[in-house]
Amino acid sequence: MNSLCANILVSMKLNDRNLRPASRLLMALPIAALAFSLAACGGPSRPSVDDVAEGIGKVFEEQGLGDQIDDDASQCFAEYLVDSDLSDETLNYLASGEDRQANQDDKDLTQKIITDHLEECVA
Repeated sequence: MNSLCANILVSMKLNDRNLRPASRLLMALPIAALAFSLAACGGPSRPSVDDVAEGIGKVFEEQGLGDQIDDDASQCFAEYLVDSDLSDETLNYLASGEDRQANQDDKDLTQKIITDHLEECVA
């Protein structure tokens, strides 16, 4: 959790015994909304092209394609992958060297991007 989220949580007084029951009920909605918005603070962000390139380089290496897919090809694929509609979750899997996608749509899109740009990136 980043420091902004931590500061917001620390500054809130949720257990103030001086609040009347009606006031506590009125506070419940904003607190619930704040909790949902703070969830975004701790979530994974979209990885950089360099991070994805490094991760997919590992994936290709593990699949025995390391001698055919060099760093330049990984960088090329990563640019297309990061610029696509792939979820941040899938891109984070790829950046960590996992051949894994968040869902079937991401899996299909990943395969399409790699296939569509194979000649360009590997040439």
